[in-house]
Amino acid sequence: MYIFVINSGSSSIKYQLFKMPSEKPLCSGLAERIGLDHSVITHKVMKGDETTITKKEGFIPDHEAGLYAIAKLLTDPEVGVISNPDDIEAVGHRVVHGGESFAATTIIDGAVKAKIKELFPLAPLHNPANYLGIEVAEKIFTKAKQVAVFDTAFHQTMPPKAYRYAIPEAMYQQHGIRAYGFHGTSHRYVSKQAMEYLHNPKAKIITIHLGNGCSMAAVDAGKSVDTSMGFGPVSGLVMGTRAGDIDASVVFHLIDQLGYEPQAVNNLLNKQSGMQGLAGFSDMREVRAALQANNAQAELASELYAYRIKKYIGAYAAVLNGIDAIVFTAGVGENDADTRQRICTNLEFLGIHFDAAANRAEGSGIRSISMAESPVQVLIVPTNEELEIVQQCYGLLQA
Repeated sequence: MYIFVINSGSSSIKYQLFKMPSEKPLCSGLAERIGLDHSVITHKVMKGDETTITKKEGFIPDHEAGLYAIAKLLTDPEVGVISNPDDIEAVGHRVVHGGESFAATTIIDGAVKAKIKELFPLAPLHNPANYLGIEVAEKIFTKAKQVAVFDTAFHQTMPPKAYRYAIPEAMYQQHGIRAYGFHGTSHRYVSKQAMEYLHNPKAKIITIHLGNGCSMAAVDAGKSVDTSMGFGPVSGLVMGTRAGDIDASVVFHLIDQLGYEPQAVNNLLNKQSGMQGLAGFSDMREVRAALQANNAQAELASELYAYRIKKYIGAYAAVLNGIDAIVFTAGVGENDADTRQRICTNLEFLGIHFDAAANRAEGSGIRSISMAESPVQVLIVPTNEELEIVQQCYGLLQA
């Protein structure tokens, strides 16, 4: 079964094509700068141990043009991997917000599309782009089933005490104001991988997804019981450009005393804060370079970043009544040894005995960076959201 996975962003389309049940992609790619100057599609074809990379440059006016260009690459006589778009039997779409309506992967029909549109106000930067990807895919892959995999679905197992806010009941009942959580596809994937690695299906795991966006989840026997992101993606940890947890009084002070408009506050907390606001850089690689130059702001930013994560580790250890492993994943989590060391230092009281040498050693795949005798394992587990999406789609369609 050919399953095509699409992750449609505001100005990009990430994709992978699988021939299930094989979980090795036939090809993958990224269309970038859609609607902007210098648009480019990077298309990778994997055959055995060899990868062929093709770049197509030229203005891509919109997502429809981008997806048609990708379909053309898929069927290209030289770099294609299928003969016809009709070969694809299913298209799996990452959809960021499913609200309370979707707790599982779902075949898309008119009612599902209508509900995704209803949820636009809860994810105004993501759901419209995800919806557009669905509409365009329906035009191109006319014989395929369209399937939605929701980022929020994994966290629908949280109990009310974890997802409710202490505000009037009507705010929840009438307006759906509660914590939903995000990065669920990644948290689900790495927690499954960790349980297999530990040979423990009942493991209590704290998953730490650190990219430009950052979040943590407390996972008990494969079920999310709490997560750091809430109603929207700005809460919880310090991120590339997002503030993370902040006293709501600051928002009122900015508006009432400093004359900020609400949209300006939104921009401040989402796009100008986090590591960008503290250190002047949103990319952790640039923060690392500033640290090496003894930049005091970069040092403060790095300490604050790690401190916030450490606080959540303590909180989630209490929520789970103990932990078997903590898992680092995503770009920063998988690649930044300094950040991992800052987080894991002085956590021996929780049973975390960190191995600094293993942490800095080169490696790939799942690996432990804790001492052999550590009661709590510290793991690096590379995330693979596209693989999780295709597994979810295949499982649904085979049921």
